[in-house]
Amino acid sequence: MASADMIAEGQNANGDILFQLGVMYATGRTVPLDLVAAHKWFNLAAHRGSTEAARYRRELAAEMSAADVAAAQREAREWLARL
Repeated sequence: MASADMIAEGQNANGDILFQLGVMYATGRTVPLDLVAAHKWFNLAAHRGSTEAARYRRELAAEMSAADVAAAQREAREWLARL
């Protein structure tokens, strides 16, 4: 996931870029499928104002365990704290 972090940071955490990272992890496109990472990126994109990301995050959360959602939220908070 380090390369995704570098992409996001290199793009100044643009909501569209964060959303695209979520899609990549949700679908396994060019990266391994990882719903926790997808939720994290959708959460961050929603935080940056993407209503579409908020919808995807909500749909994804319905398919995840509470522990996985909590892990994704923790990762998003940690990412924001590094900025």
